[in-house]
Amino acid sequence: MASNSDSIYYVLTHMKSHPEMVQTEPLKYGNVLTLSISDSFKVADQDIYFPDQQLMVNRLTEGFVAKNGDLLDYFYEMTKREIPNFHDVWITTSHLMDRKAFLIELSFE
Repeated sequence: MASNSDSIYYVLTHMKSHPEMVQTEPLKYGNVLTLSISDSFKVADQDIYFPDQQLMVNRLTEGFVAKNGDLLDYFYEMTKREIPNFHDVWITTSHLMDRKAFLIELSFE
């Protein structure tokens, strides 16, 4: 299911605005960034985009990628940037209840 969710935008914007709140996992793949942030703030449609202990995978729509290129570029800069640029972005999300965190994994292709 392709996504252009306001909820996803909100979480990514919050992470960019508050980098001190973001936990970054070591890079395993050159084009994938794995992050987490405390689940203490409210997210609209949390049960859809951050299901408890389950993964939700979405491809961001072309419109979302085009409209929010600067925001996505911020996160792309954290990868190993093995590809010169990206056209598609996949986002994997989950609510990690034991860690009290939202998982966000961005895959740039």
